[in-house]
Amino acid sequence: MNPSVEEHLTIITRGAVDVHVRAELEARLKTAIAADRPLRVKVGFDPTRPDLHLGHAVLMTKMRQFQDLGHTVILLVGEFTAMVGDPSGKSDLRPRLTREEVRASAQTYTEQAFKILDRDRTEIRSNSEWLDAMSPADLVELMAKVTVSRMLERNDFAQRFADKRPIYQHEFLYPLLQGYDSVALACDIELGGTDQLFNLLVGRDIMPRYGQSAQMVLTVPLLEGTDAKFENGAVVGKKMSKSADNYIGLAEEPLVMFRKTMQVDDDVIFRYFELLSSRSGEDIVRLKSEKAAGRDPREIKALFAREIVTRFHDADAAAAAEQAFKNIYSADAVPDDVTEFKVATDGPTLWIAKALAAVGLVKSNGEGRRLVEQGGVEVDRARVTDGQFQLERGKRYLLKVGSKNRRFAYVTVEGT
Repeated sequence: MNPSVEEHLTIITRGAVDVHVRAELEARLKTAIAADRPLRVKVGFDPTRPDLHLGHAVLMTKMRQFQDLGHTVILLVGEFTAMVGDPSGKSDLRPRLTREEVRASAQTYTEQAFKILDRDRTEIRSNSEWLDAMSPADLVELMAKVTVSRMLERNDFAQRFADKRPIYQHEFLYPLLQGYDSVALACDIELGGTDQLFNLLVGRDIMPRYGQSAQMVLTVPLLEGTDAKFENGAVVGKKMSKSADNYIGLAEEPLVMFRKTMQVDDDVIFRYFELLSSRSGEDIVRLKSEKAAGRDPREIKALFAREIVTRFHDADAAAAAEQAFKNIYSADAVPDDVTEFKVATDGPTLWIAKALAAVGLVKSNGEGRRLVEQGGVEVDRARVTDGQFQLERGKRYLLKVGSKNRRFAYVTVEGT
């Protein structure tokens, strides 16, 4: 391990939210470097879904940084704990999975992880190795390490308790089992998202009670999804997830990754740069200044899109995706696969808002009218702003809504 303690700390803590405890981390790094002994860095993943996305990549990028510094990263597959269900951030009971469902997800999960991690420097373990072997006596001993009042310090548990919503006993077990994973692996550091802080600290608490040095804890931010907005100087939105359909998958096709990135809000894209880009902090600040000075934000988003597609595919794929995106989604281009619709009307004309709703470009007539009046609709490549605009029966029209997330439809107006 050639880098100094200061260099380690600079790299390790960039983008981190919580570091428990920095002084201990510095001391243990000094000891490890002097003894040329890599630290054991644990990250647990419950493979509840098979596919990884950029939200997962934030944490895995931090894992790779530890590997590049010479440390041992343990990719812990939570085969057992996934069947329990992590209650973190949940207002209700999390659905439980079967072992078969977990194992199927874990197979693709770990393979996709090596798009970021160094396979040769990753120790893959499953917590079923030791948790399956736990006796009832072992489990009681583990439960005796933490009080119920400590568990109720968790915001989600405390809120559910206050609201008189059920908390099941197996949910209390989850932080304890995750903490015991650290005991079984003799970890020096555990990494996780900010929503995992309580669970990580439980591991830190119980390790000394098993005669081990307490692990240090480091958390990274949760990446907001592609639908997030920038409001009042802050990024606002749900975290990236497949269930919210606001994700960029690591295994998606290059053009899909490029297109989704280009749909990110012009200001939110800097959050993506800060958490995932290999660019320096100074470079990111410069890009922000250039945008403020009038640089086209699409150029800046394209920089990130190229970097991400290159990372998870290659440079040729990134170049091809960018060119395909320009061909299909440039301001003047109409995609080749625009869907054809036929919409019937009783009279000689069809209200534009009704046409938009009928073909699924908006959810309702009211939304369609408002979008027209706001200048968000084009008919045959010309913007219309009259909320009562009419389409003539017997004619075919090209309808377009939106500018950043453009959608098209060909509509032929027919009589009933």
